[in-house]
This record gives sequence, C-alpha cells and structure tokens, in this order.
Amino acid sequence: MNITANNSKILLVLNKPKGYLVTRTDDLGRKTVYDLLPDWAFHEGWMPIGRLDLESKGLLLFTTNGKIGDILTKPGNCIKVYEVWVRGFVTDEHIIQASKGVESIYGLLKAKVVKVGIGGAKTKLLVELEEGKNRHIRRLFGALKDPKFGTPLKVLTLNRISIGNFKLDLEIGKWRYLSLEEEKTLV
Repeated sequence: MNITANNSKILLVLNKPKGYLVTRTDDLGRKTVYDLLPDWAFHEGWMPIGRLDLESKGLLLFTTNGKIGDILTKPGNCIKVYEVWVRGFVTDEHIIQASKGVESIYGLLKAKVVKVGIGGAKTKLLVELEEGKNRHIRRLFGALKDPKFGTPLKVLTLNRISIGNFKLDLEIGKWRYLSLEEEKTLV
C-alpha cells in the first residue's frame, strides 16, 4: 500500500483478528500483529497504541510518534467502544454496577454499558471505556454474577469498534493508513 498526500504519516489502523498477540516478538513463537503488517512497520518502529488481548479483536492503531500514543492512551482523552457478547444474562443492576465500578487488584474497573440484544443465554453489549486497564472488560464482567446460575459472567467475544470519532471500517486482518481528516479527529 503506497502512502499518498492524503494519508497520515503518523497513524495506521489494523483490524486485529483473534489469536494474535499485540507485541513486537513472542518467545513462544506465537503470531503477533506484526505478522499482519508489512515488514517495514516492524523495522521502522511502528508501535501499537494500547492493547487488545490474544482473544480480542478489532481496531488497533499504530504510530511512530510517542507523543501521539500518549495522547490517545491518556485516560479521558479518547473513549473506546467495544461490541461484546457475554455468557449469562446481563441485568439492569449489572449495568448500574459497571458504571459505578468494581474493585479489583488493578484498581476500580468501570464502564458505560448498553444492552443491545439477547441470544439464548448470551447478552450483546456495547461497552465504553474512558480508561482501559489490563483485561478490563473481561475482569469487570467476571466480577459480576449471573442471576439465574450464580456463576460469573464471561466475555465470549470482544471487538473494539471505535476509538474517539474513528470507527473501524476494515476487513479482519487488513490494515491501512488513516487519512489526514481521520488523523485530525483523533489528535
């Protein structure tokens, strides 16, 4: 993919599939997001802005500019939205608890949650985070109990669909430069 005058020179986006680590290299030889990017992205120091765990997929930004990375990861600067399927029935009380927060060894885990659907014993949610901690959404729902079975709610799928005003628009496993207009909406 060639860079054009309308492309950002400091931001690119990848639609990360499940099963890829967000790291430059892995001692165990597992697949990393750099396996999906051109070789120059690794060699020219393009770094991920934030993380998505091995089991998560979706929007991942990369930059060569550390200041841009800091701006986009500073709590409150950029709301991140995730589409999440949870095993269990998410109640209004769960949604209230998530907005107030749940204590964990990582600090207070909280999120704005909107229920968008139910399919059998699963609930589809949109989850907004102002600040993301390690495995934030998985740990938050794991601390809440299914009202019928008393078991922890479990995140089955997690897909980041937007960061700030930038919405994911790529096929899974594909990447592209942001346009200059898209860049301006983020930084």
